[in-house]
Amino acid sequence: MTQFVYPSGFTVFAGVDEVGRGPLVGDVVTAAVILDKQRPIMGLNDSKKLSEKKRTQLAELIRQDAICWAIGRASPAEIDQLNILHATMLAMSRAVAALSVQPEFALIDGNREPQLNIPCQAIVKGDGLVAEISAASIIAKVVRDEEMNQLDLKYPKYQFAKHKGYPTAVHLAKLKEYGPIEEHRRSFKPVKNVLGDL
Repeated sequence: MTQFVYPSGFTVFAGVDEVGRGPLVGDVVTAAVILDKQRPIMGLNDSKKLSEKKRTQLAELIRQDAICWAIGRASPAEIDQLNILHATMLAMSRAVAALSVQPEFALIDGNREPQLNIPCQAIVKGDGLVAEISAASIIAKVVRDEEMNQLDLKYPKYQFAKHKGYPTAVHLAKLKEYGPIEEHRRSFKPVKNVLGDL
């Protein structure tokens, strides 16, 4: 990982990332993580660049060795009401607020900063540059994927475990065939189009 230069004058940093902006179904899930510098975790990277097995292993290590971590989320109803960007910012602020240790500074993946009561910095592609953000991306991805697996058990005909709610050809076909479920995001165009046809 490239050496990231942390803002000076702070010692407790939280990394924050989201998973699930693109899917048509389920919550947008965010995580905030404060790592323990005395217990570095090897192999952290952008969760999308890791295999499912590696992500699961790293998520266990992060939960075990980080100073603290927390999940924040916004529901499909909130996404429909606020739009996905604002819902994501809300979920990020919830994740930071839920940390058992309050950070002095938050490092946010992407190009937008949520409203927090501490200083923060948005870092484009931060999940590949900053260990704390990588850890947050891994935790958020593992949590959301597990939720999609649970949704798959509840609604097997939609095959959520396979596509994780993203608008793949399979998901779009199932959406047209069976119509949306309660967890679908009604403001997203493919869902809106199907609702218009009902």
